[in-house]
Amino acid sequence: MSKLSKVFQATVFCGIDVSAESLAVAVQQEDRPLEQREFANSAGGHKALIAWLHKHQAPARVSLEATGIYSLDLAMALDAAEGIKVAVLNPKAVNRFAQSLRRSKTDRADAQALAEYSLRMPFVAWRAPQREGLQLRTISRHIAGLSVEHTREMNRLHAALESATTPRCVVEDLKRSLASVQRRMARLRRAARALVDSDDAMRRRFALLIGMPGIGEISALQLLGELAPLSPEMSVRQWVAHSGLDPAHRESGSSVHKPARISRAGNRHLRHALYMPALVAVQWDPHMKAFYELLQNRHKAKMQALVAVARKLLHAIYGIFKSGMPYDGRKLFPQLEIR
Repeated sequence: MSKLSKVFQATVFCGIDVSAESLAVAVQQEDRPLEQREFANSAGGHKALIAWLHKHQAPARVSLEATGIYSLDLAMALDAAEGIKVAVLNPKAVNRFAQSLRRSKTDRADAQALAEYSLRMPFVAWRAPQREGLQLRTISRHIAGLSVEHTREMNRLHAALESATTPRCVVEDLKRSLASVQRRMARLRRAARALVDSDDAMRRRFALLIGMPGIGEISALQLLGELAPLSPEMSVRQWVAHSGLDPAHRESGSSVHKPARISRAGNRHLRHALYMPALVAVQWDPHMKAFYELLQNRHKAKMQALVAVARKLLHAIYGIFKSGMPYDGRKLFPQLEIR
């Protein structure tokens, strides 16, 4: 009996396609036909799914795509269940794998492809983050959404004030709306700070972040909200890949040599949270500024150089979190000459 057959006999391979209201589930076992079921995407549905997996009387490997709030509670429930390991996968990676297996695009076909992924691909079990880290991420993302709304209301108010035809009632309504958004953002930032202060590890990391040039309290809350839920076992390269700031090269033979671009196959919230600190750091941190100018002297576009600075910032944050020591640009750029 082959090694793969032994693993197959001892394990249930499960794939789950997650939608807002339902879970399409597929299970593969050796010498048994493919089983497919559907459960509600609710606390009761999660319990029923776990009970059904336990009926197979074998350890289960479950693969599902990361679909934000729709998959988070399910992943948490599966991670806490006995005899079940769960992998939360990048949707782009799963889509490429699924395209190699079939042409149809249905929930049942997606679940079957995920079950096949559990069997064929290296399985990396997901670890549930601390609840405080998840709560901070939710608050920080809500604040970021309100910030977009604040900018939109500011623009609308500016446009209204520029026109003599705008009724006073519209101007007053826009001002009230703007003030309301500002109060909500301030209230949420206080809640985020209280949450950070309630946890020793997050409080230490927050202090390290605001000690870095270019990172103020608002940016520190956004960054910590995205980084706190990550597994402590992740490497800095995995952090960079998670952020989507890793370079993607496009070369083939002697004719295709496209410029490298960032993959963007990662957490857009983390990329956005790094943008403003990178912009400020190239002005006020002599080490980041020297690195930025070096890249421009090598004929890199300003945005390319700024992305490289953001990637370096992420490396620096990883270093101070691991060491517990304050940021020191000399360690990050030991070869650079600082004027």
